[in-house]
Amino acid sequence: MRKLSGFAAVIAAIIGFSGLPALAADAQDSIAAIKARGFLKIAVFSDKPPFGFVDKDGKNQGYDVYFAKRFARELLGDENRIEFTLTEPANRVDLLESGRVDIVLANFTVTPERARRVDFAKPYFKTAIGVVSNDKTPVKKVDDLQGKKLIVIRGTTADVYFSKLSGIELVKYDQISDAFQALRDGRGAGLAQDTTLVLAWANENKGFSVGVGDIGNVDPIAPAVRKGNTELRDWINDTLVKLGKESFARQAFDATLKPYYGNVEPENLIVEGGNF
Repeated sequence: MRKLSGFAAVIAAIIGFSGLPALAADAQDSIAAIKARGFLKIAVFSDKPPFGFVDKDGKNQGYDVYFAKRFARELLGDENRIEFTLTEPANRVDLLESGRVDIVLANFTVTPERARRVDFAKPYFKTAIGVVSNDKTPVKKVDDLQGKKLIVIRGTTADVYFSKLSGIELVKYDQISDAFQALRDGRGAGLAQDTTLVLAWANENKGFSVGVGDIGNVDPIAPAVRKGNTELRDWINDTLVKLGKESFARQAFDATLKPYYGNVEPENLIVEGGNF
């Protein structure tokens, strides 16, 4: 009996051990666990103004960061209770799946492919795909790119979209800043990315313009959480609905995006209260 009891204990230990990773993942990103930890872990961009960037003082700024701070204030009572993780577009899903962050707030466009691996909350922004090019050799329609090189950022919707088209050679970069530097250097006929980003960049860089600004569908941009983390996703949804009643997305636009977009109507970009 003692031998049998010992054997049973070993089996129980093995079963318990094999179940630990899933249980730990569920536990570490629950609302209660985040509150016990005392801070939110949020992934944002470091070099994608005006959505997520690090300013000259080393502080995170931008539209996404504006929402991140409000989430921390709503959940933990202090907008500074955040551990920011800087990410590139291709790393966003991996950060959630590995449990390194609770939320990705990095201009994350909702697509069916991504939704199979992460859970998206309600949107807070919307965009299509645009192409920015040098005014000396403007790209005014997709056909202008035939037989030419197009710069894209790996893992973005622009990368996916143009990968399906023939006759266009894609030059891919992992870092957004490297991609725009390649455009300045003439390593491509144009650069494709979210319309909102290329419009803002062209506004800041004389000699470049967005000649094609409505490729593909108008898609929602939303916060994302680990697949199956419905508790945190639902909390974000409820919070976005609450913030919509005070026109928070418009406040975020005025504070972070307006200097980049000038006279663009906010309603053409923002999504208030999650109502896409």
